[in-house]
Amino acid sequence: MNTSTSYLEQYDATADADKFPLVRRWMDTEPLPFFKELREKRPILVTPNCTLVTRFDDVREILNMPKVFTVQPYVPKMDNYLMAHDDDALHTREKSLMQCMLNRDDIPRVRVMVADIAREILDGANGQIEVVNHFCRMVPATLVQKYFGLTGADKSDLIEWSYWNQYDTFHNQPFDILPPELSQRIIDRHNETSKKLGEFITMLIGKRLLAVKAEKLTLSLIVRLEDDIVTRMLRTSYAKELDFDIKRLGVNAGGLLIGAIETTSQAVAQVLQYLLQHKEWLSAAKSAAQKDDPAEFDGIVWEALRFVPITSYLFRTTASDYTAAKGTHYETVLRAGTHVLPVTLSATFDERAFELPEKFIPHRNWYNYFHFGFGSHECLGRYVGMVMIPEMVRQVLLRQDIESKGDIDYKSGPFPELYQLSWVM
Repeated sequence: MNTSTSYLEQYDATADADKFPLVRRWMDTEPLPFFKELREKRPILVTPNCTLVTRFDDVREILNMPKVFTVQPYVPKMDNYLMAHDDDALHTREKSLMQCMLNRDDIPRVRVMVADIAREILDGANGQIEVVNHFCRMVPATLVQKYFGLTGADKSDLIEWSYWNQYDTFHNQPFDILPPELSQRIIDRHNETSKKLGEFITMLIGKRLLAVKAEKLTLSLIVRLEDDIVTRMLRTSYAKELDFDIKRLGVNAGGLLIGAIETTSQAVAQVLQYLLQHKEWLSAAKSAAQKDDPAEFDGIVWEALRFVPITSYLFRTTASDYTAAKGTHYETVLRAGTHVLPVTLSATFDERAFELPEKFIPHRNWYNYFHFGFGSHECLGRYVGMVMIPEMVRQVLLRQDIESKGDIDYKSGPFPELYQLSWVM
C-alpha cells in the first residue's frame, strides 16, 4: 500500500470496476492491516462484487442466521450434501445422524491413531521430508481409510478427490476473480473427480453391505468387521421416516472424505511454518510437546492458526434484505442476492473479543475462534480435527532440531503444495 494514503482513501479514489480487485489484492497480500483499518473506519465495506463484514459481533450475527445469509454458493458444487442445505429438515437430520456416528468418545483413540500414523511416516523419512504431500495430506488420507472406513482406493486418489472438491467449492467463487479458463478447468477437474468418487462410494457401499450382512448371519462368530464409520452406518437400522436410505448414506460417506484431507493439510503446514518462523513459540511448543497432557501444546497450535488460518473469510448469499449492525453508526442494508463475506480473520483480531489481539497468547477463549466455522454450518468433523491437527504438528516438533528449507510453495494456488523439512536423526 502507498503509505501516504489509507486503504480506504485509495479504495474510494479507484474506479468502480477496479475496486474489488484492489480489495482482493489487499486481502491476499496484507490482510491484517487492511482489516484493522476496516474495523476502525468502515466495518462493513460494500464493494461492487460483494460486501465484507469485519467486526466480531457482526460476523457472528451473520453466521447465526442461515435462512437469511445462505450457503447458496455451495449448491451447484455439493450434489445435495447436507452442507448445501440451510436450517432445513435434511440438514438437521443428517448432521445429527453423522454426529452420532462420529462418536466423541472415539476422540482419544483417534488421537492415538493419528500419532501412530504420523510417527510411522516420519520414522521412515530418514531425517527429511517434503511435508505437504508425504505427511500433511498422507496422515488424514490414512485416517480416512482406518477410521472413516473408506478402504479400497489408493490414498493418492482420496487426496485428489478431496483437493478438487475443496478447490471448486471454496476457491472458485465469483469473488475469487479467477481467469475464466482456470475457473473452468477447476470445475472440469471437480466434475471428473466427483464421478470417480461416486463410483468408488457405490463400490465400497456394495461390498461393505455384503460384509455386514455376512457378519449378522454368522453373529460375528466367523466374520467380524473392523469398527469404522462406514461400517457403523451400515450396521445401523434406520426407520423409513428418517429418509436415510443407501443413497443418502453414500452421499454422507463421501462427505467424510471431502472435508478431511485438504483442510487438515493446509492447517498443519501453515502452523508448522508459523512456529518455525517464530522461535519463541517454537521453543514453547517443543517443550509442551514433551508433556503427557496435550492441552498446553494444543493451545499454542490454535493460537498460531489464528494468525495463519486456512481461510480469511466465509461466504454467504443474502436471501432477503437485512440491516446488519442495526443501531450502530455503520448499520448497512444488505440487499437480497448480495454475496457477503464474514471476514473471520478480521473478527479474530477484533479487540472487542480478543484482548491484545496482535499478541500471541495461547489458551484464549476457544469459543471465539473460527477454526471450524461457526453456527449451523460448523464443521461436522471438528472434534476429529481438534485432535488430528495438533497431534500432527506435535509429532513433527518432537523431531530433533527440526528446520525448514525455505517457505511453503503454494504454486500460485490456494493450498500449500511443497514444504521441505529436515531434522537430526
